[in-house]
Amino acid sequence: MKQIMLCAISSLSCGICDEDCGYCTQNINSKAKISRYHIKSQDQVVAEAKRASESHALGFCLVTSGARLDDAKTEKVARIAHAVSKNFPRLKLIACNGMATREQLKELKSAGVFSYNHNLETSREYFPKICTTHSWDERWQTNLNAKSVGLELCCGGIYGLGESESDRVSLRASLAELAPFSSPINFFIPSSGLLIKQEILSANEAFKIIDDSVKALPNTRLMIAGGREKVLGNRQYEIFSHGVTAIVLGDYLTQKGELVSKDISELIKRGYSFAVA
Repeated sequence: MKQIMLCAISSLSCGICDEDCGYCTQNINSKAKISRYHIKSQDQVVAEAKRASESHALGFCLVTSGARLDDAKTEKVARIAHAVSKNFPRLKLIACNGMATREQLKELKSAGVFSYNHNLETSREYFPKICTTHSWDERWQTNLNAKSVGLELCCGGIYGLGESESDRVSLRASLAELAPFSSPINFFIPSSGLLIKQEILSANEAFKIIDDSVKALPNTRLMIAGGREKVLGNRQYEIFSHGVTAIVLGDYLTQKGELVSKDISELIKRGYSFAVA
């Protein structure tokens, strides 16, 4: 029986960002109508972790908006991570808090964080076309920092931004060099509040991206994340026959995801079990 890793997201803060990442509805220039709030209470996040654990999630990702950690935010995330880890020690905690120093990442690891999520998003060559307020190299360095303090990596990208096939190859080569524990594949979904205007990828093109990623990252757990429902539609559960071993369960940061109950029932019906470690 094939095991699928389920990962749930807790958006600790949202829409408070000075960056201009063109694919993100939280960017400073976005006109998208989204919720905007600062750090949630510890009790809220622990309650979300409880629901995630009861829904068979193994990964639980603590996400903050903004480009990078500062010491105050590090302390808040570490305190929340410690509380979640204490109450639900089975969960593998993932922190996703932007660019970070080795010292900040050490603090998160000490609080129970298992891996750090910081996506490269696209190729080094194409990145300046989608973001001008920070560099691809800063993202790369954060991943090196995370590895250097003993954190696993959750590092991937987003497809459908107008990048070329050579950009996709370049992104996957960079990911292969990092050798992450898991790698999220996101598919861009256009929004009226974003400057990037691209057609949604076809299901066939999305499956080719998945196949190419599996070949490029044979020892990494491939996770399908944002855009799964809209791009793949009623074919979304075919991803597992293409080598995918993880999905994001429930809602994303500013977008609704598939119903948790539907994902779980569909996976059980297809004979899959849920990873527990």
